[in-house]
Amino acid sequence: MNVLLFGATGMVGQGVLRECLLDPHVERVLCVGRSATGGESPKLRELVVPDVGDLSAIERELTGFDACFFCLGVSSIGMTEERYTRLTYDLTLAVARTLASRNPAMTFVYVSGAGTDGTERGRSMWARVKGRTENDLRRLPFKAAYMFRPAAILPLHGVRSRTRWVQLLYAVVGPIGPAWRTLFPNTITTTEQLGRAMLRVARDGYPMPILETRDINRL
Repeated sequence: MNVLLFGATGMVGQGVLRECLLDPHVERVLCVGRSATGGESPKLRELVVPDVGDLSAIERELTGFDACFFCLGVSSIGMTEERYTRLTYDLTLAVARTLASRNPAMTFVYVSGAGTDGTERGRSMWARVKGRTENDLRRLPFKAAYMFRPAAILPLHGVRSRTRWVQLLYAVVGPIGPAWRTLFPNTITTTEQLGRAMLRVARDGYPMPILETRDINRL
């Protein structure tokens, strides 16, 4: 399996990249982003682009992939709906449309979030935008498109968030992570489980297009 990965330097993307490189079914991984991961593997290649929303300069290199794991995302805190839409909906759909035109047999996996509003009419701005993004991704001519909606995510194996306050939060919460997973298993997953679940749906599919935390952990 050949995998495209967007957002490999973020917390989720780091975990997904690790699982891709460890998986014997993955032959090559191409990471696309504004900065390099610095990782080294015979499977790994990286393309650094100034604007992920405009892939025209590298479009020819984005053909021949079986799966795309889209792990780019930003917090909506302090943002207007217009700006959040531009960074979430517009960017994601621009990438997805480019890939769908060149990889009709591709499975596209989008990291959304628990509480996403598929009706697009709720009070929460971020949930509406995410819902619209999910809905329009599912309309594109991919082989399949899956929306992952994790709640809490516990970073493992040295994975770190680049956002300082998020990393501080995980440093505090980390010690109670195992107990949390035992007592409330449907509210928390790990970067390892998330990456493995993405690889599983890319290989084998899943009965539903939207996967909540319980589905991710089951896979």
